[in-house]
Amino acid sequence: MSQITQDMDRQYSDSEKLAARARLSGGFSKAEVPWFTWVAQHVSVSTGAKILDVGCGPAWFWQEAVSVLPEGLDVTLFDQSPGMVAEAETRCRALPFASISTQVGDAASLPFADESFDALIAMHMLYHVKDQAAAIAEFHRVLKPGGTLLVTTNGRNNMAELYVLTTVFGSAPRDPAGDAFGLDRAEHLLKAQFGNAALKIYPATMRVTDPEVVYLAMTSYPPGDTAPTDQQAAFRAAIHSAFEAGNGGVDVTKEVGLVVSRKAA
Repeated sequence: MSQITQDMDRQYSDSEKLAARARLSGGFSKAEVPWFTWVAQHVSVSTGAKILDVGCGPAWFWQEAVSVLPEGLDVTLFDQSPGMVAEAETRCRALPFASISTQVGDAASLPFADESFDALIAMHMLYHVKDQAAAIAEFHRVLKPGGTLLVTTNGRNNMAELYVLTTVFGSAPRDPAGDAFGLDRAEHLLKAQFGNAALKIYPATMRVTDPEVVYLAMTSYPPGDTAPTDQQAAFRAAIHSAFEAGNGGVDVTKEVGLVVSRKAA
């Protein structure tokens, strides 16, 4: 089956493989508000707030968020990948924050004191965490009373029309991220820890018109990235057939969103 959570050191040593997925998931989406801007609109903080970004990746989010959020923020970038943290720091140093700090570590064992942050963002990362409930408990611990947690992820039906093509690799015909930590599980776990959870679905549609972008995205993680030649050829053929049937493109289900929880004051 597809394992977007396997071989993490190789997948996320830098942003190359993540960028291949972003070109697919974001490059062909149509929405009134861009994804990162939409997420930032749900981050409820005031000037001077302290925000922790867990699983920050290359910090693409902050390039858009900075124009939406208040000034004077203290942002801490946290990721298990030193390469990602280095890239994130370089990108964010050029943005008008009050301060930027960085840390490498495990989301289920955060190296921060209790009640340190006004808000915590965990974008499309909890499906990589083995003990998701433990990580969410850590998120709760480091938030100040009244602080907000914002988690983004995919639903299991996200891009189903494309994931069905990956069955040539022995993968399930579903989004592996949605399988590992989908929107329904996110809502359940956050409500269990915080006592409240508001699920919001990103309003977007998607039509993919570049078969090579599909191929590169779906072979950026196991098992597609190391599939034998015959499976690679079969995957390309499946993509070609889908594009022929769709008159040069594929209409794709977009199921992505966020869950917001607030720590009791």
